[in-house]
Amino acid sequence: MQPDSVTYACLQDVPVLVTGGASGIGASLVAGFAAQGARTAFIDIEGTAGAALVSALHDAPHRPLFIQADLSRVEDAQQAVHQAARQLGGLKVLVNNAARDDRHDPATISETDWDASQAINLKPLMFVTQAAVPYLEKAPGAAVVNFSSIAYLLNMGDLPAYGAAKAGIIGLTKTLAGRFGPAGIRVNAVLPGMVVTERQKTLWLTDEGVASFVAGRQCLKRPLTAIDLVGPCLFLASSQSAAMTAQSIIVDGGVF
Repeated sequence: MQPDSVTYACLQDVPVLVTGGASGIGASLVAGFAAQGARTAFIDIEGTAGAALVSALHDAPHRPLFIQADLSRVEDAQQAVHQAARQLGGLKVLVNNAARDDRHDPATISETDWDASQAINLKPLMFVTQAAVPYLEKAPGAAVVNFSSIAYLLNMGDLPAYGAAKAGIIGLTKTLAGRFGPAGIRVNAVLPGMVVTERQKTLWLTDEGVASFVAGRQCLKRPLTAIDLVGPCLFLASSQSAAMTAQSIIVDGGVF
């Protein structure tokens, strides 16, 4: 978390579940909620990274709970949600963050590649939320924060499956907000821009490419990092956004 970050008293001791929390944006979100004193669990398929994050956050008021599971498998994902709820004593905040931004050429993408992308980028949001709702309904002020992306707004030609999934998340967010709003559950979305993570630097980004994008496409002339998504997510999870639902917040440094 940022040193000057806001403290949300309403998040202290609150049970929070983050998907895809072992690395990248997810790891920063886990650390951010843990620093607020939330009882935080996270699901990820990467066992080594998950264990390392728990170890790194050993000084948090509540040491995070790591549950290793393959979110593309509905039964495994829902069992992980139930395990988190049992061990945390319920759920009040769900953050659907897990994603893989693999590149594909629309001219050659296979059915297997398409289905694999939807299986991690879109499907888990529905079925993780479905499993979490019975617990969220029991928690006044419950919130779901779905992570989409500005990628589908930028006409990026190599992200057909990922872009479709991230656009779908906006539609799903509004549907879930309408369905579960009467139960007091708020559902909102965050759309990150170009966030420089270790995965991005390893697979897609170069220093020159980042500098060029920031200089030519962003209003704010600095690269975004995972920590830039923590504040907006905490706000949407907190009582400070108690009247907000079915909304989308773009966090991209002002891409134009």
